[in-house]
Amino acid sequence: MSLTHVTVGLGWDPAPPSGPFGNTRKDIDLNVTALAFAGQDFVDAAFHEQLTSRDGALRHLGDSVTGDGDGDNEIITVDLTRVDAAISTIVFLVTCYTGQTFQQVVNGFCRVADSVAGVELVRVDLSSATTHTGFVLGKLHRIGAGWDFAMIGDPIFADHPTVALPQLTVYLGPV
Repeated sequence: MSLTHVTVGLGWDPAPPSGPFGNTRKDIDLNVTALAFAGQDFVDAAFHEQLTSRDGALRHLGDSVTGDGDGDNEIITVDLTRVDAAISTIVFLVTCYTGQTFQQVVNGFCRVADSVAGVELVRVDLSSATTHTGFVLGKLHRIGAGWDFAMIGDPIFADHPTVALPQLTVYLGPV
């Protein structure tokens, strides 16, 4: 199956109140990132600090810092017809910017959908990442003239994409 347009969604609920009177909470700020690679070389990204890749193919639709709201709190769209020809792999990453583990996140999930067919390719409950602060969801990789998605599902320790970058090279080879 060759993909042309993909959506990555990330959702979670706000941290529950804590303290003796239930009136304080430490916000949980999860982030979803799409990182583009040419072979083993990092080239570009779309995430909460850079909403659009240079070629315009990767677009982060806005940062949620609390998880308020229903459904996807953060979304990245990928137009594979616009991806620079040098890009061979796009890795999807979830990190907890505020440092909590996924065990502390309420109703955290991430998903990848084929936007054209309107079907979810994968949906992951982030509690499976337990004591980690990062999660490598999966990757898009070129196959001939097309693109395919491969699930990875590995927890890592990273609160920001720059911390995760050195840990991602293992995922850049063939499926």
